Amino acid sequence: MDSLSAVSEELAEIDGQIADIFRALSNGFQKLDKIKDVNRQSRQLEELTGKMRECKRLIKEFDREVKAMERRTNANTHRMLSEKKQSMVKELNSYVALKKRYQSNLESNKRVDLFDGPNEGFIEDNDMLASNMTNQQLMDKGYQMMDETDQAINRAKKVVQETVDVGTETAVTLKAQTEQMSRIVNDLDSIYFSIQKASKLVKEIGRQVATDKCIMALLFLIVTGIIAIIIVKFVNPNNKEIRDIPGLAPPAMNRRLLWTPY
Repeated sequence: MDSLSAVSEELAEIDGQIADIFRALSNGFQKLDKIKDVNRQSRQLEELTGKMRECKRLIKEFDREVKAMERRTNANTHRMLSEKKQSMVKELNSYVALKKRYQSNLESNKRVDLFDGPNEGFIEDNDMLASNMTNQQLMDKGYQMMDETDQAINRAKKVVQETVDVGTETAVTLKAQTEQMSRIVNDLDSIYFSIQKASKLVKEIGRQVATDKCIMALLFLIVTGIIAIIIVKFVNPNNKEIRDIPGLAPPAMNRRLLWTPY
């Protein structure tokens, strides 16, 4: 303890807690030998098992502290800490083995209490009854036991049949759900293909709309150009640089020049 205090106060504190748990485990197992009641023995074992779990947790914490201090300690100190941890683990394992042995004995005692005691009394009662019965009574008792056995077999058959029916219904339900899932998957595939087809149609319509817009813009430019030429032609009819548009009549001013006044 003093050597651990010189190395680390935390390690010394953990070591002290583990030592207290080991003392409690030792006293607990000594007390367990004096307990005769099966239920009290079971409760005592549960309490000791909880202490062993706490001890295991503290040993793991001790190991983490040792690993964290590995770089700050020399080789001798690290070896001493490792040996200390190994001794803790060894002592804990001895208590675990002791607990398993007590647990096994406890389960054996419970089986004896459950089966041996009542069966012995039952056998004694049967012996006493059989000794006091006549042959006819023994036959009637045998027939009664056979009837009870038949009834138990029929009940077991009924339970088995109910189990089979439940299994059949479950299989039918699963099959129906599987078919429904298949239909849902097929519907989803159809929806996916429809969405793809709709996307292609939308793209084609978009391209057609863009083409129509270009055509309309071109027609608008042509019509605007023709109107501009007409306006310029009427405003400045003597401009020879502007050619007459085919199909368009010459300006009205030229037609007046052909008339002769009277």
